[in-house]
Amino acid sequence: MDAQMLGGALQGFYCDKDMLINILTQRCNAQRLMIAEAYQSMYGRDLIGDLKEQLSDHFKDVMVGLMYPPPLYDAHELWHAMKGVGTDENCLIEILASRTNGELFQMREAYCLQYSNNLQEDIYSETSGHFRDTLMNLVQGTREEGYADPAMAAQDAMVLWEACQQKTGEHKTMLQMILCNKSYQQLWLVFQEFQNISGQDMVDAINECYDGYFQELLVAIVLCVRDKPAYFAYRLYSAIHDFGFHNKTVIRIIIARSEIDLLTIRKRYKERYGKSLFHDIRNFASGHYEKALLAICAGDAEDY
Repeated sequence: MDAQMLGGALQGFYCDKDMLINILTQRCNAQRLMIAEAYQSMYGRDLIGDLKEQLSDHFKDVMVGLMYPPPLYDAHELWHAMKGVGTDENCLIEILASRTNGELFQMREAYCLQYSNNLQEDIYSETSGHFRDTLMNLVQGTREEGYADPAMAAQDAMVLWEACQQKTGEHKTMLQMILCNKSYQQLWLVFQEFQNISGQDMVDAINECYDGYFQELLVAIVLCVRDKPAYFAYRLYSAIHDFGFHNKTVIRIIIARSEIDLLTIRKRYKERYGKSLFHDIRNFASGHYEKALLAICAGDAEDY
């Protein structure tokens, strides 16, 4: 039935955008994939192709983005962050610092299948220095899971502290090895020990000692370890307020997290910034683009 309704909305005299929003934002990803299959067998047409043809601008990006399975959506975002002139380092940082081992594995597979390229090789050729080394480490998805060793935490914290003091190439490598490979549980302990040893917060220490994309990536890892939804709330807030509504970032986070932790991200956003995410999107976006984002965000009654 959904496929039939979408056919009417897309292939009629004019495109019924409200119908597209009502159907596609109110189904989960697995359902949307089934709808796309039904659409294909019913009309002999590709739903994503028809959406691309009929829609434009940011509204198109949202509706098409909803149609990708999550690993392919991540792969798609990384591909577009690296192809063409220049590299969108912030996109690489946000995706690779926040995904789980399983998500990274599926993303690498999807990237290879979709683009016939190796994700690691593309990252290697598009980035450089310790920033590249850290991304290459993260993308392998070999972080320890569910393991914490309090005795080791003090040792790791000492290594991090030395790395912030000495800043040699070797120390930078040790720093990223710990942040990329230790479990989240272990890193919690390490950051507490670091505070005890240095009297300084881990993020403040990194900001003081390093700069550029390497520093931004390390901070993103630390923030994700501490509270991933709060990291995404911070990314959304800065995309909306510091970059004059950076559409790509807002769309990517809302779609990618819609079935993982978007509810918690909304909660953190409101706690931290006083205004709801719903409110800020309403203020900055407009038209069907705004409607689609708000429908995925599903604002609370008091946010209107």
